[in-house]
Amino acid sequence: MQSYVRSTSVGSRVIAGETLIVPVRGGVGDLASIYSLNEVGSSIWTAIAQPCSQEEIVERIEQEFAGERRQVEPDVNAFLAEMESAGLVEAVGVLA
Repeated sequence: MQSYVRSTSVGSRVIAGETLIVPVRGGVGDLASIYSLNEVGSSIWTAIAQPCSQEEIVERIEQEFAGERRQVEPDVNAFLAEMESAGLVEAVGVLA
């Protein structure tokens, strides 16, 4: 299963309970591209502070939000794909 971690080219802060992510380009925050995460997205963001597999993330969201795997798994996969496409997370390999 694929493992993910936050990109080193972003900064993030929690402000008033909301996670904000700012891409950094050329040493400067790109304020035109600020991302705001909801509670579930924030939980995923916290999980990927260190490399974390998709399976571990799905299990975390299932437990934390009392979700069902058939709903949680595609949502987590879509979130990670979107974040990777935006350059906010990096795939770091396949876990055995």
